[in-house]
Amino acid sequence: MLSKKKIICPVNLLKIAKNKGPVEAVIVNAGKKVALESAKQAVEANLIIPFFVGDKSLIEKIAEEIKWDISKYKIIHEPIENNTAPIAAKLASEGKVKIIVKGHIHTDVLMKAVLKRDLNLIGKKRLSHVWHMTLEKNDKPLIITDGALNVLPKLETKMHILKNSIDFAKRIGISKPKVSVLSATEEVLDSMPSSVDAKELTKRANEEGIEADVFGPMAFDNSVSEKAAEIKGIKNTVAGKTDILLVPNVESGNGLVKMMIFFMGACAAGVVVGGKVPVVITSRADDVEARLASIAAAVVAL
Repeated sequence: MLSKKKIICPVNLLKIAKNKGPVEAVIVNAGKKVALESAKQAVEANLIIPFFVGDKSLIEKIAEEIKWDISKYKIIHEPIENNTAPIAAKLASEGKVKIIVKGHIHTDVLMKAVLKRDLNLIGKKRLSHVWHMTLEKNDKPLIITDGALNVLPKLETKMHILKNSIDFAKRIGISKPKVSVLSATEEVLDSMPSSVDAKELTKRANEEGIEADVFGPMAFDNSVSEKAAEIKGIKNTVAGKTDILLVPNVESGNGLVKMMIFFMGACAAGVVVGGKVPVVITSRADDVEARLASIAAAVVAL
């Protein structure tokens, strides 16, 4: 059942990122082959100018193994993994880098450093995570949010997630995104809190005049399939034409994304948005192409 399809970085995302790049990017705890390989690809694609933080001798050794001359790039030597995140966050705070890219480090350690108030990396928005999902290199993307950062967001947080995802969608050329606020049904049921939140989110989006078509609650099938929506008599501007799936909790979003990766061979470009610098928090098991796509998504999010 697992897909053997080669993961392909989407062409349009790379094209948009190339038009904005290259930008300074810190690679946090960079002393692993996959982290350096994806950074090398991003440099070759003219997306970033890397700034490495980690064990200097290890970084240089791996760079030599992959035949990459990194002598012109800055390296801050820090052999202890958990100490690399505060250094990277400080570089971002000082304006020395524009994006933060997770290397071989736990996400919670990295985000704890980014969230320190005294570094002023957090504005008035709530941080959230977006996944830019594609199957083929020229695919129309599906954005899934938030499947990585906000665990069980309350309504106010969901409004931030909604606005952040719409902003990202516009940056990749979707002028008026269609947002499906997911639940398990189109009915509003008190026994299903996600459906209640979805209805209220739709109402607020309309009241605030958000430049997007937002509708919920919507079940997954009716969000992505026009045929399913037609059979079930679901008629709204979002049904079957969704650009953004706003999930009710991190489990549903994370499971959906991982299913697309492992069963369908999807390329998942993930980035934390809403702060003063985009943060790439790829899984340590991610393919090099997916890491490249995530760096491209971060550049686009600037």
